[in-house]
Amino acid sequence: MKIRFLLIFFFAISQLVYAGDDTHVAGNELNLAIRNKGVYTRQKQERIAVIKKSAESIMDLSVRYQINNNLYQEYKKYKIDTAIYYASQNLQIAHQLQRPDLITTAQLQLANQYSSLGKFLESEALLKNVNKASFLKAQFVDYYDACIQFYEHYATNSYNKTYAELVKNYRDSLLHVLNPASVSFQINQAQQFIYQNRLKPAQTILLKLFKPVQNQSADYAMVTYLLGFTYQAQHQVQLAKKYYTLSAITDVKNAIKDHASLQNLALIFYETGDVDNAYLYTQSAIEDAIFCNVKFRTLRMSELYNIINTAYQEKEAAQKSRLQLYLVLISVLSVFLVLAVIYVYQQMKKVSRIKEELDVTSRQLAVLNQEITDTNVKLSDINVQLSEANQVKEAYIAQFFDLCSTYITKLEDYRKALNKKATEKQLNELFKMLRSTTMVDQEVDELYKVFDNIFLSLYPNFISQFNTLLLPDEQVSPKPGELLNTELRIFALIRLGITDSVKIAAFLRYSLSTIYNYRTKARNKAAVLRDDFEKQVMRIGTLPALR
Repeated sequence: MKIRFLLIFFFAISQLVYAGDDTHVAGNELNLAIRNKGVYTRQKQERIAVIKKSAESIMDLSVRYQINNNLYQEYKKYKIDTAIYYASQNLQIAHQLQRPDLITTAQLQLANQYSSLGKFLESEALLKNVNKASFLKAQFVDYYDACIQFYEHYATNSYNKTYAELVKNYRDSLLHVLNPASVSFQINQAQQFIYQNRLKPAQTILLKLFKPVQNQSADYAMVTYLLGFTYQAQHQVQLAKKYYTLSAITDVKNAIKDHASLQNLALIFYETGDVDNAYLYTQSAIEDAIFCNVKFRTLRMSELYNIINTAYQEKEAAQKSRLQLYLVLISVLSVFLVLAVIYVYQQMKKVSRIKEELDVTSRQLAVLNQEITDTNVKLSDINVQLSEANQVKEAYIAQFFDLCSTYITKLEDYRKALNKKATEKQLNELFKMLRSTTMVDQEVDELYKVFDNIFLSLYPNFISQFNTLLLPDEQVSPKPGELLNTELRIFALIRLGITDSVKIAAFLRYSLSTIYNYRTKARNKAAVLRDDFEKQVMRIGTLPALR
């Protein structure tokens, strides 16, 4: 049970936070829309201009009636006086056409606009004199809607329970003639529930409509306005702000001047202490009401504007007082700041002198550090060379003992074989063995194989790194079955520190000129400087070769 309560609590908190974030974003969008209100007004005027242009040279009364009707739809919540003008024009045309249905439509339009304008006698007279017997089904919708608007506007000026009851009755009648599946039916049903103070059923209907209705449409503005009203009535301020804001954004972007969302929103902000936004929204709403000439909204907004403007002026006065105080404090602080700057300047001069002395000392230390660094580099190179030398010595000592042991065994076997031939007086065989170089050649080949194996075990990447020192088309590769060829063997000995061509020639059993030619040829096809080539070879396996 406790867990369930905690889940409900956290869900409620998350909903409030989410609503708060939505309200903040929508509030920014509304403020931006109000700043760009002139843009939306120009867009509406451009649409109106296109419709008016289409009316030029139109003589057909039926077509002119339809164009006037389009203009009436554009003006009815934008500029009431002009909307009345086009409805009056259509009433005359309808009489000329002798069309009772068109006469009724124009009369209902005039009645609707007269009630918004505050001309209640004219509006009531038109509603009483319309010929209900000739109504089409759709005109009953317009009639009941006009009656509802009349009594709602009239009740704003002089409230009476009778008017509220009449609004309820006419809305019941309207619901009977509307299609139950239509958005209009559901909106009016929600309004009826609100009049009956049945807020939860009204919210259920409106929340279902919230997503399906097209964003920025008149239905969207009405649905969000009514949702804001229901939440305001339940003192859920954040949600009321959210939906009033969405409704107000739609009204501003559609250049609707006869609206209520911005007024209610201004009142909520005033009550919650946000005088700045309350003043902004009140000013915008009263400008729209005056422009549209909606009398009942102008009267209501004038009262609210006086209250909010007074609060705003008081806040401005308080801010000016604070600014004056801050100015005095800033002046005093400025004096202290000037004194502090003078003191800091003197200290900086001292610091500058100290820095100059430190700079000289730093340069001396830098020279010493560089000398130490150079010495460390040399020591490091010497250590690397010593380490390599030790590694080579260890490997060669082990191989030397192994090789010597092998040669001693082979010499002993050879001596025994010669002794046997001599003992048995096989002189021909003995001389033949003594004259043969086969054994020597085999031993030399074996010696080179042992050398190659030892060297490549010490420097496994010698061939690839050696080739990086040569031009791309001068690469050296041993033949199949070889580990190193003669050229590679010469530079392997150089890598081991044997740079004397005489010693290399003796080891490899070649003439001195042959060794010299190999070395000269390799330098000529080097990818690095010729003079640096053998130095680079001697660094293979220790540091990266320089290109």
